[in-house]
Amino acid sequence: MVILSILLVLSLAGWFGFDYLHERLSSSSCDTVTTLSVVAAPGIASAVARVSEQDGAACYRVEVIARDSAEAVGSLAQATPDVWIPESSQWLLRAQRRGAWDIPVTGPSIASSPIVLGLTETAARRFGWPERTPTWAQVFSGEPAIGLVDPAVDPAGLSALIATGELSGSAPDPAGSYALTLRKLTKHTVQKPAELFDPARPLDGVVTPESDLGKHGLVGVYADPAVPSLDYPYVVLPGSDQGKRDVAQQFLSRLLDQASAGQFAEAGLRGPDGRALGGSSAAVVRPVAPPADPDQLLNQWAAVNRSARMQVLLDVSGSMAQVVPEAATDRMTLTIRAAELGIRLFKPTTKIGLWRFSTNLDGDKDHKELLPVRPVGELLADGSLDELRRVKAIPNGATGLYDSVLAAYTSARQNWEPGRINLVVVLTDGKNEDPRGINQEQLLARLAELQDPKRPLQIIGIGIGPDIDPVELRAISRATGGDAYTTEDPTKIVDVFYAAMGRLLET
Repeated sequence: MVILSILLVLSLAGWFGFDYLHERLSSSSCDTVTTLSVVAAPGIASAVARVSEQDGAACYRVEVIARDSAEAVGSLAQATPDVWIPESSQWLLRAQRRGAWDIPVTGPSIASSPIVLGLTETAARRFGWPERTPTWAQVFSGEPAIGLVDPAVDPAGLSALIATGELSGSAPDPAGSYALTLRKLTKHTVQKPAELFDPARPLDGVVTPESDLGKHGLVGVYADPAVPSLDYPYVVLPGSDQGKRDVAQQFLSRLLDQASAGQFAEAGLRGPDGRALGGSSAAVVRPVAPPADPDQLLNQWAAVNRSARMQVLLDVSGSMAQVVPEAATDRMTLTIRAAELGIRLFKPTTKIGLWRFSTNLDGDKDHKELLPVRPVGELLADGSLDELRRVKAIPNGATGLYDSVLAAYTSARQNWEPGRINLVVVLTDGKNEDPRGINQEQLLARLAELQDPKRPLQIIGIGIGPDIDPVELRAISRATGGDAYTTEDPTKIVDVFYAAMGRLLET
């Protein structure tokens, strides 16, 4: 009897154990496992990755790649993930303008972080903290060293611009007050968030997402009225097949589930509605949407900051090898010297790229890239100017001016950057000599089609030597709102170059 009882218990245990295991195995068995590629801003990537690891029974896996949003914008057209989570919705419009997709793209917010003024405790005490919390107006009215990331590359910096405009609106001279405050901000503007916390650059405070306050022991000062928050949109990108889109929606539901809130709270983030997560009693900070078109603000910033993006076209046709007796060298050498001197005068944040042009330099193309567009600071640091110094004129090369100008202008239009003075600079010693290319009328018509008043892009023509056609160069430049600067004396190239750049880029 005892033996029968034991056998019965074992049988029941085995049956229930089999049933339990069968249920578990059935629930987790998948015919296929879909991989969802997600590119996320660094401030939220770790939280997204942790959420993806919580559901082991799902028939998909999530590959999360942390990537700076400004960097992601430049790569989306070449390598598109299934989902993109930038810090701010403003990146979506910027990506569209860069050619990542042809239609407006949106996505629901999965988290938020207010933009705050983070003061060191020492600086905060100068304004009466902790007895009272200072305001943005009090801080900006003084002379504290406040750092921010360039508004052209960072949504927090753009929020600082918006706050500055709000604060200046009540001043006796709003325009003057606005320009003065912007000029103060340019003194401590950096290109990457990490640079704000460089020990070699001690600051009184920084404009930063709230989520970064705790990492650096800063006292948060909240804007009133509020400025645009980081809204972390979850965007399923065009081009994903239906299977990936279905999986993306499943993962979105997981991210918005209350069980995932703790992961976002750990990263210092709030919910999409501005409520604090993780049991915090912090006051709700209702998210403010970014402006639909921030280019006007960023153009004002560029006018004060004088940071530029320049696509330079350098004539390397055969005539550039002609010797200039007074200078004991050739036109090419004089032009390169002027360009190098000019580059060294620009701010390190100004971006410059260089194309050579003549005829048939790259197959049937009259132009060929020499230096990709990069900040001047990088060009000076890594020896890239050596490439410029090695440029020589092409024997028997003609001047393929029209095709090259159109190609450079089209490229600069596609890669136009808000917050910078965008320019195409043409350095030449002649007029168009390519009969197989477009003519002047066609070039001017195409340039007219490419104009966008909200996104100005000027051509600056610089011509040297007796062979130039000032009327031709001026017509091309003025079609874009720019102008031409010419001299028949090649030894005056430096003076002409400085005159042209000085009008736009002087600080």
